[in-house]
Amino acid sequence: MSNENEMNKDGYVVWMTGLSGSGKTSIAMVLVDKLKNRGLRVERLDGDVVRQSLTRDLGFTEEDRKKNIERVTFVAKLLSRNGVGTICSFISPYQAVRDDVRANTTNFLEVFVDAPLDVVIERDVKGLYKKAIAGEIPNFTGISDPFEAPNNPDIHLHTDQSSVEECAQNILDKLEALGYIPVLHSE
Repeated sequence: MSNENEMNKDGYVVWMTGLSGSGKTSIAMVLVDKLKNRGLRVERLDGDVVRQSLTRDLGFTEEDRKKNIERVTFVAKLLSRNGVGTICSFISPYQAVRDDVRANTTNFLEVFVDAPLDVVIERDVKGLYKKAIAGEIPNFTGISDPFEAPNNPDIHLHTDQSSVEECAQNILDKLEALGYIPVLHSE
C-alpha cells in the first residue's frame, strides 16, 4: 500500500522520439515492465496503438501529425498530473511540437531513440521504408518527410550500439536521478 506522500506525488512523462524502427516501442515495453515490477503506476502510449483508437481519423500530413500529438499530450498531461508515469513512444518529428509537450506536461523527459537510417531500414519487417523509397507511401518520416532530431534531449540513446535492456536501464537510472521514481536499493 502506498503512503500518502507517494499517492500525491506527480507523475512524469518519458517522451521517446525517433524514426520508425529505431526501437521506441521495444524500449518502452521493457521500461514499463521494469516500472510495474517495482509496483509503480505507469501507462504506455504508443504511436501505432493510439492511431488505432484515439486518432484513427488522422492521416500523416504535418497538420494531422500535430493534431495526433496534441491529443496524446492531453492524455499524458492528465495521467502525469495524477501521479501516473506515462511512457510515450511516438515518431513526433517536429521539435516545436515536442517543445509544446514539454511545456504542457509534468516532469517531462525527452528521449531521442536514435539509429542510423540504414539500420532502421534493415530492421523494417513491415517493408514500409522500401515502399516509401519507391514512392508508394507519401509523407514518410525520414524519407519524404523530415525528422527534426532533438536539439538537446534529456537522454540520447544509440540503439545500434546498445541493447533494448541497456536503453531501458538508462532511462530508469535518469528517472531515479531526477527523483521521479524511488531509487531501488539492492540488499
